Amino acid sequence: MVFEHHQSVLNAGVLFAIPALISQGLNQFFKIFNPLPAGFYGLHHLVLTLCFMALCRIKNPEQLKTHSPGELGKLLGLDRIPEVGYFRKKLKQITDQSKVDELHTGLFHSWVEKMPELFFYIDGHVRVYHGEQANLPKRFVSRERLCLSGTTEFWVNDQRGLPLMVVTGELNEKLKTAIEEITPKILEETSLVAKQGEPVFTIVFDREAYEPVWFKKLWDDYRIAVITYRKNVKDNWDESLFHSTEVQLNNTNVTMQLCEMGTLLNELWFREIRKLSDSGHQTSIMTTHPGLSMQNAASKMFSRWTQENFFKYMIKEFDFDRMIEYGTEEINPQSTIPNPEYKTLTYQIKKTKEKKARLEARIFQKLENNNKKVIDNFALTIVESSSLIEKINEYNDEIKKLIENRKKQTARISIAQMPKERRYNKLKTESKKLKNAVIIVAYRAETALFNIMSELYTSNQQEGRMILNEIFTSDADLIPDYENQKLTIRLHSLSTPRANMAVKELCTILNLTESRYPTTNLTIIYETLAI
Repeated sequence: MVFEHHQSVLNAGVLFAIPALISQGLNQFFKIFNPLPAGFYGLHHLVLTLCFMALCRIKNPEQLKTHSPGELGKLLGLDRIPEVGYFRKKLKQITDQSKVDELHTGLFHSWVEKMPELFFYIDGHVRVYHGEQANLPKRFVSRERLCLSGTTEFWVNDQRGLPLMVVTGELNEKLKTAIEEITPKILEETSLVAKQGEPVFTIVFDREAYEPVWFKKLWDDYRIAVITYRKNVKDNWDESLFHSTEVQLNNTNVTMQLCEMGTLLNELWFREIRKLSDSGHQTSIMTTHPGLSMQNAASKMFSRWTQENFFKYMIKEFDFDRMIEYGTEEINPQSTIPNPEYKTLTYQIKKTKEKKARLEARIFQKLENNNKKVIDNFALTIVESSSLIEKINEYNDEIKKLIENRKKQTARISIAQMPKERRYNKLKTESKKLKNAVIIVAYRAETALFNIMSELYTSNQQEGRMILNEIFTSDADLIPDYENQKLTIRLHSLSTPRANMAVKELCTILNLTESRYPTTNLTIIYETLAI
C-alpha cells in the first residue's frame, strides 16, 4: 500500500468517511478475520473497498465494471482494484473463515457499551427472492402487499434508528420466535445486570408479537420489559381523562393527549397508555416497564418509525437485499414447518364454509321477506329454496370429507418429510452476513457525519445526507508525505457555497481526530480547495 501524489482522483471524497468508519468499528474486521493467503490484495484492501463501495452507492461487485479500476485503486494506495471475478474469489476467502458472527458480536458489544439507554427496537424485513435456484417459503411482504418467496431478516436498532444486530430466519419464523432467539444473545453478549426494580433492557416492537402471557414470562425469566401496541382494543376511555403532555420525538417536542391506567389481560396486570388523536381515535400502548414515565413510554413507542425509515433508506440507497454470492445451502432436516397439505386442506375448509354461509344467507333473506306476506306463500318459498338446500347439504358433505382428510395429516412436518423436489433450502448466509456488517458500519459512519454536519449546515435535516453523498463521490487530490507521515486529502469544490463552507468546518473537526489511514502510519489531513 503506497500512496502517490495524484490530482482529481474520482470518488476520493469518500476518504472523508475514514474517521467515522474507524469510530464505528472498522478495525474490528482486521482484528477478527485472519490475513488472507499470500497475494497482491490483502484483507484490508477488500474490506476498505467494500466500505467505499457502500458509501459511493456501488451496490454490487458487477457495478465495479462501470468504474475505473485505476481510480478506485488509488484510494487504496494501489495501481488498481481487482477485477470482478478475482474480487469474488477474495471475498470467498473471507467468508470461508466463518467468523462473520463473531464480527457482528464484537460490533454489537462495542455499540451497546456507548448507549445511554438500553431500548432495543426489533422488527422483521423480508428479503424478496426472485431467482430459481432456491426453494424458499412464501411470506407476506407488506411493501408489496403480496405473498412472495423470501427470507426474513430480524433487525435490532436503537431509538435513533441506528442498526445494532441482525438475525436471519431460515424458514417462516415469526417475530416472537426471533425475539426469543435475540434476547438471550443480547444478555450473553453484554453481561448486563438489572438495577433494583428496573429491567435489564427494554424491547420495542409492533403488534405482530403481541401476547400478554409471554410478556410476563420475559419479565419473570429475564427481567426484560416490553413496549408494544395493544391488539383488539374494543372500549374507549372517557376523553376527559386525557391531558396535554409534552413528548420528545426525534429531538422535537410534540404535544399529545395522553392517559394511563392499569389493565387486566389474561388475569395479569399491565400498564396501558393511550393517545387521543384529533379524530377521536385512541392508540393503545402496553408496557411492562415499571419505572418509565407515561410520556417516555409514548416517546419510545412512537419512535419505532425510525426503524421503518431505516429500512426504507437502506433499500433505496444501499440496496441491502442484493446478494453478493450466489448459491444455496441445506436447512437442518429436523427443522419443522407447518404442513403444506394441512394448510391447503384448512384453506379449502374455510372457503367451502364461506360458500355454504352465502347460500344460507340467501335462504334466510327469502324467509325474512316472506314474513311480510301471507302465510300461504311460505310453502312456496321453501320449495323455491330446495335447490339451495340441496347445495348446502353437498357443501356439508364436502366439509365433512375435508375435515376427515385433514385428520390424517399432521399440523407440522420436518424438512426431511417434504418431497425432495419441493424441499426448502436457503440462500448462502455467510456472504450476506458480511455484507450486512459492511453496510451497518457504513450507514452508522454516514450517520455520524450527518450528526456533525447538523451543527455546520442549516438545512442539514433535509439535505445533509445528499451533501454527504456529494462529498463521497467528489474528486479530491491525494498528497502523501512519508517523511512527516501524513496523507493530505484535498477535496474539490462542491455544488453550492453553503456546502463548501460546511465542508471547510468539517475538515477542521475531522483533523482533530488525527485519524490514521488503516494499516498505515499516515495521519490523514483534510482540506478543501473551495475558498
